[in-house]
Amino acid sequence: MPLRIVKLFVAATTTTTTTTNPSVSRFFHEVASQVTPGNTLTIAVGEFEDDSGAAATSLPTLATDNSYINVFVNGVLVMNDLITYTPGEAGSLAIEVPVGSAPIEATTPVVLEVVNYAPSSTSVTTVTT
Repeated sequence: MPLRIVKLFVAATTTTTTTTNPSVSRFFHEVASQVTPGNTLTIAVGEFEDDSGAAATSLPTLATDNSYINVFVNGVLVMNDLITYTPGEAGSLAIEVPVGSAPIEATTPVVLEVVNYAPSSTSVTTVTT
């Protein structure tokens, strides 16, 4: 009998289930005095309140490639290039008020939203021959 190549046939299906597991933290602050254009509003961690109204003691660390922050001043989302976020017990949020823009007035609300994801996946492969 001549030589020949034997081809193996395998059918397989894989089902993958992924959960995102988001963790959302929100912090609230009311500006004490007007911040004029060309200046920076810096809010230390202890000046924020959490969702329960208690003073914040730490700002969450951002998970690498699985997180983001949003900052709202008077309900308006702030451009990312205008903010500097420092996590931790000595954390802070700095918001640059660009020259040519309106000032941030006293009693203006500032909301910081921190979202971290801890995704996990499981896969099940079924092989039929």
